[in-house]
Amino acid sequence: MKRLVGLMALLVLLLAACGNGEYETIAIDEVSAKQEAGYTVLDVREPYEYEEAHITGAENKPLSTLREQEFSGLSEDQQYVVICQSGNRSKEASAILHEAGYDIVNVSEGMSSWEGDVE
Repeated sequence: MKRLVGLMALLVLLLAACGNGEYETIAIDEVSAKQEAGYTVLDVREPYEYEEAHITGAENKPLSTLREQEFSGLSEDQQYVVICQSGNRSKEASAILHEAGYDIVNVSEGMSSWEGDVE
């Protein structure tokens, strides 16, 4: 019985530790500090949205391609700040990227709240 309880406790700990989708989420006003710390802004909006205006230095990798497990151009050695228009797509993209092993930080708001410079 003790062994069964021990195995159950171990199973609970393992399940809690893996696949929970946890990653850091920051406010929009923290993006610049992350950039200064070496993070790359990853804009997951569609190309036409990105072309209209994006954070200076941001890279575009649409959520639609991430859903297809298309990660070309991304580096597992780079840290990314994931942003979209309002915060919904970046949350999904962050979960996909985190699950794939990328070091990411999600932005809770999006470009609709960005007050900094854009290209």
